[in-house]
Amino acid sequence: MKNIACFVLSTVVLASSGAAAEWGTISGKVVLKGDVPDPVLLHAKGAPIKDGEVCAAEDVYRDDLVIDKETKGIANVFLYIYKAPKDIHPEAATPAPKVIFDQEKCQFRPHVMVVQAGQTVEVLNSDPVAHNTHTYPLRNQAVNILVAPNTKAGEGVDVATAVREIVPHQVKCDFHPWMIAHWLVLDHPYAVATDAQGNFKMENLPVGDHELRIWHERAGYLDRKYKVSVAAGDNSPLQPIEAELSQFEEN
Repeated sequence: MKNIACFVLSTVVLASSGAAAEWGTISGKVVLKGDVPDPVLLHAKGAPIKDGEVCAAEDVYRDDLVIDKETKGIANVFLYIYKAPKDIHPEAATPAPKVIFDQEKCQFRPHVMVVQAGQTVEVLNSDPVAHNTHTYPLRNQAVNILVAPNTKAGEGVDVATAVREIVPHQVKCDFHPWMIAHWLVLDHPYAVATDAQGNFKMENLPVGDHELRIWHERAGYLDRKYKVSVAAGDNSPLQPIEAELSQFEEN
């Protein structure tokens, strides 16, 4: 976990949209403050690695820190309420029974994923080579499963979740050790991950004051108590949440 003293963050009080509703939607962006570094090559096309005909069919770059050059948006940042709020929007109270987790070109898809406790994760394998999916939760049952080549939806291996986790946990492929993803398992729907441009949107929060945790796999907690005040309806976008590159440096 990195020192968060340099994390630039403002508490944002949002103006009411005027809608007479109990729920509000917030949106925003997590961005890098300063120059964006070049992507780091993981292995070049044709590299002599295991299953290279698939895993090195093209240049592959590290995916543990993905920053958009144009927008400076940081991908794969989790933003979430740690404990379930008293009120849950009725449309989100019962999540879909299953979510999909795939493996493509020897990388996990998606790289980060939000799961609600009780959901089943169906693990697929879109590659023509075998993978294994090895999970490292703190509270749920860990699994280490073989996923056969060319496994399609409905034919995958099911991984059950039962309870929320304390922090996002790693998922690895022991056959291809560069393959690492993270799952965030919570007992409520108020969690999102930033997209490729660093954008996020969290819908149908209970109106009122909330604290969000902000977490990235390289930096750890960017903030444990990011405060927002949610008004009814669609709220104005939050001011960009900025992070320094030094927060993502490896030990």
